[in-house]
Amino acid sequence: MINIPKIILEAIFVQAQNENPLECCGLLAGKGNQITHHYQIKNSDQSPTTYLMDPREQFWAFGNMRHNHLELLAIYHSHTHTPAYPSATDIRLAFYPQSHYLIITLMNGNPQMRAFKILNETVVEESFNVV
Repeated sequence: MINIPKIILEAIFVQAQNENPLECCGLLAGKGNQITHHYQIKNSDQSPTTYLMDPREQFWAFGNMRHNHLELLAIYHSHTHTPAYPSATDIRLAFYPQSHYLIITLMNGNPQMRAFKILNETVVEESFNVV
C-alpha cells in the first residue's frame, strides 16, 4: 500500500481536469511506501484514449529521482470517459511490475482514482492512503 499526500492527489486531479479531453500522465516517486515527489509529464500522444509520456520529460524525471535517491512508486494517467480500470493497452504496456498504476477517471464529473499492480497481464487492485 502506498501513501499519497493529499496535495499531490489534488494536483493530479487538477492536471486531469485541465488536460481533459486528453489523457494526462505522470510519475510519482518516494521512498518505501511514501510518495514525496510528483512529476507531471506531457502526453505526447495528445489523445483522449491513449498516452505516451514525453521522452525528454520522462528522462529528466528519472534523472531527478536518481539524484534524490528516490524510487519510482507509481505511474498515473487519466481516463476521460471510461472507468478507472486498466484498458487492454494499459495492461499490455505495463513494463514496471514493481510500480503501482494509478488511473483517474473523469467520467462522472468528479475525479476518482484507483490503484493497481499489473504483472504478467494480471491486474490486482491495491489500496492506497491519502495522508
